[in-house]
Amino acid sequence: AVKKKEDVLGRGVVASIYEGEPLLESRLAAKGAGAGLSATIPPGMRAVAIRVNEVVGLAGFVVPGQRVDILVLGMPPGGSDTVGTITKTILQNIEVLSAGQNIQKDAEGKPVTVQVVNVLVTPEQAEVLSLISNDMRIQLILRNPLDTQETKTPGMSAGSVFSGSPFKAPS
Repeated sequence: AVKKKEDVLGRGVVASIYEGEPLLESRLAAKGAGAGLSATIPPGMRAVAIRVNEVVGLAGFVVPGQRVDILVLGMPPGGSDTVGTITKTILQNIEVLSAGQNIQKDAEGKPVTVQVVNVLVTPEQAEVLSLISNDMRIQLILRNPLDTQETKTPGMSAGSVFSGSPFKAPS
Protein backbone atom coordinates (compact mmCIF):
# COMPACT_ATOMS: atom_id res chain seq x y z
CA ALA A 1 0.00 0.00 0.00
CA VAL A 2 1.08 3.58 -0.62
CA LYS A 3 1.91 5.33 2.64
CA LYS A 4 2.79 8.91 1.60
CA LYS A 5 0.61 11.36 -0.28
CA GLU A 6 3.68 12.50 -2.29
CA ASP A 7 3.95 8.99 -3.78
CA VAL A 8 0.46 9.30 -5.28
CA LEU A 9 0.29 12.87 -6.57
CA GLY A 10 0.48 13.22 -10.35
CA ARG A 11 -0.02 9.51 -11.06
CA GLY A 12 -2.86 8.14 -13.14
CA VAL A 13 -5.24 5.45 -11.97
CA VAL A 14 -5.01 2.27 -14.09
CA ALA A 15 -7.43 0.03 -12.15
CA SER A 16 -10.53 0.59 -10.03
CA ILE A 17 -9.97 1.90 -6.51
CA TYR A 18 -12.73 1.04 -4.06
CA GLU A 19 -13.84 3.05 -1.06
CA GLY A 20 -12.21 1.97 2.19
CA GLU A 21 -9.44 -0.15 0.65
CA PRO A 22 -5.75 0.73 0.97
CA LEU A 23 -4.31 2.53 -2.06
CA LEU A 24 -2.20 -0.04 -3.88
CA GLU A 25 0.79 0.62 -6.18
CA SER A 26 -0.63 -1.88 -8.68
CA ARG A 27 -3.68 0.35 -9.22
CA LEU A 28 -1.60 3.40 -10.13
CA ALA A 29 0.41 4.28 -13.21
CA ALA A 30 4.17 4.15 -12.82
CA LYS A 31 5.86 7.24 -11.39
CA GLY A 32 6.58 9.67 -14.20
CA ALA A 33 4.01 8.08 -16.53
CA GLY A 34 1.62 10.93 -15.82
CA ALA A 35 -2.13 10.72 -15.90
CA GLY A 36 -4.72 10.24 -18.58
CA LEU A 37 -4.99 7.71 -21.36
CA SER A 38 -1.27 7.23 -21.94
CA ALA A 39 -0.76 6.00 -18.37
CA THR A 40 -3.15 3.10 -19.01
CA ILE A 41 -1.28 1.71 -22.03
CA PRO A 42 0.67 -1.44 -21.10
CA PRO A 43 4.29 -1.71 -22.25
CA GLY A 44 4.53 -2.99 -25.82
CA MET A 45 1.03 -1.83 -26.74
CA ARG A 46 -0.27 1.29 -28.46
CA ALA A 47 -3.45 3.37 -28.37
CA VAL A 48 -4.81 4.17 -31.82
CA ALA A 49 -7.63 6.61 -32.54
CA ILE A 50 -10.20 5.45 -35.07
CA ARG A 51 -12.80 7.76 -36.60
CA VAL A 52 -16.24 6.18 -36.39
CA ASN A 53 -19.64 7.27 -37.66
CA GLU A 54 -22.19 9.11 -35.56
CA VAL A 55 -24.31 6.00 -35.01
CA VAL A 56 -21.44 4.19 -33.33
CA GLY A 57 -20.21 7.26 -31.43
CA LEU A 58 -23.39 8.97 -30.34
CA ALA A 59 -25.49 5.93 -29.55
CA GLY A 60 -23.11 4.85 -26.79
CA PHE A 61 -22.49 1.71 -28.80
CA VAL A 62 -18.86 1.49 -27.78
CA VAL A 63 -17.62 2.39 -24.29
CA PRO A 64 -14.25 1.94 -22.55
CA GLY A 65 -13.49 -1.61 -21.47
CA GLN A 66 -15.61 -3.26 -24.14
CA ARG A 67 -14.13 -5.47 -26.83
CA VAL A 68 -14.74 -5.09 -30.54
CA ASP A 69 -13.88 -6.65 -33.87
CA ILE A 70 -12.70 -4.25 -36.55
CA LEU A 71 -13.96 -4.64 -40.11
CA VAL A 72 -12.66 -2.81 -43.17
CA LEU A 73 -14.86 -1.94 -46.13
CA GLY A 74 -13.41 -0.89 -49.46
CA MET A 75 -12.17 -1.75 -52.89
CA PRO A 76 -8.95 -3.79 -52.72
CA PRO A 77 -6.05 -2.72 -54.95
CA GLY A 78 -6.51 -4.37 -58.34
CA GLY A 79 -10.08 -5.30 -57.42
CA SER A 80 -12.54 -5.95 -60.22
CA ASP A 81 -15.83 -4.19 -60.83
CA THR A 82 -17.62 -7.55 -60.92
CA VAL A 83 -16.68 -8.31 -57.31
CA GLY A 84 -17.32 -4.77 -56.07
CA THR A 85 -16.70 -3.54 -52.56
CA ILE A 86 -15.29 -6.05 -50.07
CA THR A 87 -15.67 -6.16 -46.29
CA LYS A 88 -13.26 -8.17 -44.16
CA THR A 89 -12.67 -8.66 -40.44
CA ILE A 90 -9.08 -7.53 -39.92
CA LEU A 91 -8.72 -7.44 -36.12
CA GLN A 92 -10.62 -9.32 -33.42
CA ASN A 93 -11.14 -8.97 -29.67
CA ILE A 94 -9.65 -5.47 -29.47
CA GLU A 95 -10.07 -3.49 -26.23
CA VAL A 96 -11.68 -0.05 -26.33
CA LEU A 97 -9.77 2.48 -24.22
CA SER A 98 -11.96 5.53 -24.74
CA ALA A 99 -14.76 6.85 -26.90
CA GLY A 100 -15.84 10.41 -27.50
CA GLN A 101 -15.58 13.44 -29.71
CA ASN A 102 -12.59 15.15 -31.25
CA ILE A 103 -12.32 18.41 -33.16
CA GLN A 104 -10.70 18.18 -36.60
CA LYS A 105 -10.63 20.49 -39.62
CA ASP A 106 -12.63 19.79 -42.76
CA ALA A 107 -11.39 20.33 -46.34
CA GLU A 108 -12.06 24.07 -46.00
CA GLY A 109 -10.15 24.30 -42.72
CA LYS A 110 -13.29 24.76 -40.62
CA PRO A 111 -13.51 22.89 -37.30
CA VAL A 112 -15.83 19.90 -37.31
CA THR A 113 -16.69 17.44 -34.54
CA VAL A 114 -15.92 13.78 -35.29
CA GLN A 115 -16.54 10.66 -33.25
CA VAL A 116 -13.33 8.91 -32.18
CA VAL A 117 -12.69 5.58 -30.46
CA ASN A 118 -9.25 4.77 -29.04
CA VAL A 119 -8.35 1.09 -29.13
CA LEU A 120 -5.47 -0.86 -27.58
CA VAL A 121 -3.37 -2.69 -30.17
CA THR A 122 0.09 -4.06 -30.86
CA PRO A 123 2.48 -1.95 -32.96
CA GLU A 124 1.79 -4.24 -35.95
CA GLN A 125 -1.97 -3.82 -35.55
CA ALA A 126 -1.43 -0.05 -35.32
CA GLU A 127 0.26 -0.16 -38.73
CA VAL A 128 -2.71 -2.01 -40.23
CA LEU A 129 -5.17 0.53 -38.78
CA SER A 130 -3.07 3.43 -40.00
CA LEU A 131 -2.93 2.00 -43.50
CA ILE A 132 -6.66 1.44 -43.87
CA SER A 133 -7.92 4.51 -42.02
CA ASN A 134 -7.24 6.90 -44.91
CA ASP A 135 -8.61 5.00 -47.90
CA MET A 136 -11.24 2.65 -46.52
CA ARG A 137 -14.17 2.68 -44.12
CA ILE A 138 -13.80 1.09 -40.69
CA GLN A 139 -16.67 -0.52 -38.81
CA LEU A 140 -16.54 -1.62 -35.17
CA ILE A 141 -18.52 -4.70 -34.20
CA LEU A 142 -19.32 -5.15 -30.52
CA ARG A 143 -18.62 -8.59 -29.07
CA ASN A 144 -19.61 -10.43 -25.92
CA PRO A 145 -16.86 -9.95 -23.30
CA LEU A 146 -16.82 -13.70 -22.60
CA ASP A 147 -16.33 -14.54 -26.28
CA THR A 148 -12.58 -14.25 -26.82
CA GLN A 149 -12.23 -16.85 -29.57
CA GLU A 150 -11.07 -15.60 -32.97
CA THR A 151 -12.96 -16.75 -36.05
CA LYS A 152 -11.52 -17.09 -39.55
CA THR A 153 -13.81 -15.48 -42.10
CA PRO A 154 -13.38 -15.26 -45.86
CA GLY A 155 -14.82 -11.75 -46.05
CA MET A 156 -17.78 -10.72 -48.16
CA SER A 157 -18.08 -8.93 -51.47
CA ALA A 158 -20.97 -6.90 -52.82
CA GLY A 159 -21.10 -9.27 -55.80
CA SER A 160 -21.46 -12.29 -53.48
CA VAL A 161 -24.33 -10.72 -51.55
CA PHE A 162 -26.35 -10.08 -54.69
CA SER A 163 -25.45 -13.25 -56.57
CA GLY A 164 -25.96 -15.62 -53.64
CA SER A 165 -22.65 -17.31 -54.45
CA PRO A 166 -19.88 -17.70 -51.85
CA PHE A 167 -17.14 -15.08 -51.80
CA LYS A 168 -13.69 -16.11 -52.95
CA ALA A 169 -10.94 -13.77 -51.82
CA PRO A 170 -8.71 -12.47 -54.63
CA SER A 171 -5.47 -14.43 -54.82
